[in-house]
Amino acid sequence: MALKVGDTLPSVEVKDENDAVVKLGPSHMTGPMVLYFYPKDDTPGCTKEACSFRDSYASFTDAGVTVYGVSGDSPKSHRKFIEKYQLPFSLLSDKGNTLRKAIGVPTNLLGLIPGRVTYIIDKHGKIVHIFNSQTQAEKHVTEALHIIKTLG
Repeated sequence: MALKVGDTLPSVEVKDENDAVVKLGPSHMTGPMVLYFYPKDDTPGCTKEACSFRDSYASFTDAGVTVYGVSGDSPKSHRKFIEKYQLPFSLLSDKGNTLRKAIGVPTNLLGLIPGRVTYIIDKHGKIVHIFNSQTQAEKHVTEALHIIKTLG
């Protein structure tokens, strides 16, 4: 079942690019969060999206927002992607699609391509906005920034 606006982020543990465990969920929130799911490291659309988040990163951190990118790639793949494009945020490795399934992130193209969906989560772990677009990779950032400004 896909989560929707108003639902609470489930408690899940995943690993980041350094193989460190990252705990997500209401009891682990330190402030608002952007959780963006993307299909694969170092592919054209995913690179555009990651670099757009990188280029706007100061706007997120100035608002006290944590940004995480999430895909099924390995921590090693994430490290290379971060280094290659100088990404200032962590990428979470969702190898078994645990997080993707817990949230209900849809797939595209007959279930063959993992969905590109961005979730804006408030400091209490509530989902306040969802943006789903496989083809408008850079719009995920403008949508997220717009919503973050309304959280105040």
